[in-house]
Amino acid sequence: MHAEIITLFPDMVRAVLDTSILSRAREAGQFTCGVTDLREFGLGNYRRVDDVPYGGGPGMVFRPEPVYAAVEAVEARLDGPVRRLLPSPQGRVLDHALAAELAREARPLVILCGHYEGMDERIMQGLAFEEVSLGDFVLTGGELPALAMLDAAVRLIPGVLGDDRSHQQDCFSEAAAGGLKYPQYTRPVVFRGMTVPEVLRSGHHAEIERWRAEQARQVTRTKRPDLAARKSGGNGA
Repeated sequence: MHAEIITLFPDMVRAVLDTSILSRAREAGQFTCGVTDLREFGLGNYRRVDDVPYGGGPGMVFRPEPVYAAVEAVEARLDGPVRRLLPSPQGRVLDHALAAELAREARPLVILCGHYEGMDERIMQGLAFEEVSLGDFVLTGGELPALAMLDAAVRLIPGVLGDDRSHQQDCFSEAAAGGLKYPQYTRPVVFRGMTVPEVLRSGHHAEIERWRAEQARQVTRTKRPDLAARKSGGNGA
């Protein structure tokens, strides 16, 4: 899997790429990622990438020239079809299914991180970015959503987590039937009066699996009734 991130804050992006699972996946060659500083394509002595919006209003808007130049430079290096992504509250919500789709994507991902009040609409018209949202809220910039997209996808690449059962049993996975995961415990058996359920200490694998499945259903109904409703066809049972 390969990605290219275009950003005004390359150090912020590299700090995360050089940490934890993303770093290990890169070291193992399972994931590669280039980072391009949008400011290098800015206009004039001050490398401007934004300007005031036509029609008035607060904030600044990305100009099209630097963005087009950066995207074209990145894609010229890749020399082939790409999948362009733009973190945006207007986009498809990032979920497990989309993360799995990105993990299987053969084309390089070109991710543009926005800032300010938005971007000139001609960027969307001409470059046709696929918009992806983390949810119904607004962040200062696109760096955190871009990294969340990659983290969610990279951990699903076979071999990245060491034991593929780790992601196969995640929340929202097929094993979890699209719901939440069962409660988990480790040592000690008793902590401040709270005890590990006896079934988990029984060694009876079939009973453990039944317990986990029922607990997952209960957790989903309690914590995410919206998921439970969708799974049951709308009645939440």
